[in-house]
Amino acid sequence: MKYVTKSLGLLLCLIVTLAISCKDQHPEKLKGGVALMNITPPVGARLAGHFYEAFSTGVHDSIWAKAIVLEQGNQKFAFVFCDLIGITRDISTQARKLASTATEIPLQNILVAATHSHTGPLFYGFQHTYFHNKAIADDGVDEHEKADYPDFLIHQIEKAVVKANESVMPISIEAGVGREDGLSFNRRYYMKNGTVLFNPGPLNPDIVGPAGPIDPEVGILLLRNAGSKDYMGGLTVFAMHADCIGGTKMSADYPYYLEQTLKKKFGQQFFSAFSLGPAGDINDVDIKKDQPIYSDSNTQKIGSTLGQVVIQAVPELKRITQPSFASFSSKILVPLQVPSRAQIDSADVLINNLYKVSQTGAYIRNAGGESGDFLKRVEMSKYLALKDQKPAVDAEVQVFRIDSRTAIVGLPGEIFSELGLDLKKRSPFENTIVMTVCNDRISYIPTIKAFKEGSYEVTNSIIKPGGGEMLVETAVKLLKEAKDGLK
Repeated sequence: MKYVTKSLGLLLCLIVTLAISCKDQHPEKLKGGVALMNITPPVGARLAGHFYEAFSTGVHDSIWAKAIVLEQGNQKFAFVFCDLIGITRDISTQARKLASTATEIPLQNILVAATHSHTGPLFYGFQHTYFHNKAIADDGVDEHEKADYPDFLIHQIEKAVVKANESVMPISIEAGVGREDGLSFNRRYYMKNGTVLFNPGPLNPDIVGPAGPIDPEVGILLLRNAGSKDYMGGLTVFAMHADCIGGTKMSADYPYYLEQTLKKKFGQQFFSAFSLGPAGDINDVDIKKDQPIYSDSNTQKIGSTLGQVVIQAVPELKRITQPSFASFSSKILVPLQVPSRAQIDSADVLINNLYKVSQTGAYIRNAGGESGDFLKRVEMSKYLALKDQKPAVDAEVQVFRIDSRTAIVGLPGEIFSELGLDLKKRSPFENTIVMTVCNDRISYIPTIKAFKEGSYEVTNSIIKPGGGEMLVETAVKLLKEAKDGLK
């Protein structure tokens, strides 16, 4: 009898061992869902992306909050991409809390990013407060802000996550990297007089060369319905300012034309999300050509070209066959600049006169670079924005492990390309997708080198030198932790 019992015990051990082995070889199936909510404000809303007051005159294309929910076993991620110039920590935190409560997705597993469209609404920050208060003081009412847009945005983000979570179904994920070298340009240039200028103008004979690199990589995630040849949606990540279309109509900028290109290929049901890579010093302006700064046709060309990069990369994408979802996050205190009392007082005196310029004239000067009073408006606005700030900002860095090859990084602010390239180089993951303007837009994040060189991005930055390097170090540490967790 004892031999039978012993044999039965061995058999049970073998069954358990085989079960564990099979589970390792066949991890929990992937699930995913997508959804989008319209976040277009009424015509007449203030436009972001300028240092003067401008209003929308129509809608070129609606702007959206687009959510992707990914699930493996008991791990769930939610990513939301908004066609906005930025997002504030307060707004993203409220939206994440509501979405987390409604879906039970942990808050640290939810990321809210802005695509950095310069043709979206102005709804936060010093300029918004200045123009809003001035309208109230002058007219008793702000005709350009009749509703609480931040509250509307928070709930639309929440709804997008809830809808995406409700629609999860078995999927497969394909991930990889494409490449496009001809669309983006570092907009900071060394000049013959030894200075560095931002957008110094086309065919400028005083240009020596670019002051920094570009990041030509195109991060790609495609989601396919399980058991189907059809793609349900995807995420494209590219490092270039979404400031190409110009004008006064609401628009997602070139990500809109990227979406149209992918829909034409994969079907009108295809869900196209876009995230901005490290593009703090990168835009689409080729100074070797004398062409308009803003153009709908050029924006269409950019989006279409980027879409073709994604389409052509499909055969090279690798399917996630051994997913290992895990999230990692850390908050660090990034020191902020502290303006002097004299700088603040000077800004209070000058700002009214600086903002009293014709919209047309200001628009042309902004597009052309640092001519006119553009930098002075930037500088004075920064001092007043910093007036009531704390000495440091609590910045969040997020890392999402997909499998042993692929990880997604979320960073706040407009990260310089050199910082993003350094992060990728030091990452232990073969495919590291770096997304920026996530959960908070803490202005420009230049390198220590760029701070020494000056120019627009440095003038506009509110952090102290070294803050960008701190974010990179934190991200690398989290990536290594994510990789070590696979051992």
